[in-house]
Amino acid sequence: MNIKILLALLRNVTMKSFDKGEILIQVGSTKRDVYYIRKGLVRSYMVDEDVNEITFQIYAEHQVFTNAHSVLFNESSKFYYQTLEHTKVYIVDYNALLKLTSQNAELLELNRSYFGKKVIEQVFQRVESFVFLSPEERYKKFVQDNPKLIHRVPDKYIANVLGITPVSLSRIRNRISKKK
Repeated sequence: MNIKILLALLRNVTMKSFDKGEILIQVGSTKRDVYYIRKGLVRSYMVDEDVNEITFQIYAEHQVFTNAHSVLFNESSKFYYQTLEHTKVYIVDYNALLKLTSQNAELLELNRSYFGKKVIEQVFQRVESFVFLSPEERYKKFVQDNPKLIHRVPDKYIANVLGITPVSLSRIRNRISKKK
């Protein structure tokens, strides 16, 4: 990669720290920042008409997230993005990233192959898990893919991500532990 392009990219990246419980992106926001989590946890969630928070996704270290509605569809965010623990992120404005990628074929390919594909991959994996896997299988896959998150994320958020109630999550864990 051209050193000038790399330096230009780094000039557009900022590092920020957030305390537990801070909101990074609000519902209705058109913010187009791309976040890379260096340390910590972030959840995306929405609030239903009964004022229940429903967690959609959990993001951990070395994962990228963005306001996908704004970046992909030029719409405002449907989700809140909140830290679950003290979190450090690298942030780059998506518009700055687009400008840089237009000047460099390697960055253009990185943008296309990484950021866009990552968002779409996460959505497809989630949809496929609900179509093809039972709640117990979804839980086992979640544990397999995220073994350290089980001890860092509250059960109610894990249950939301799996599309089950916290009571169902408890029953699934009990069934699995009895089988061992």
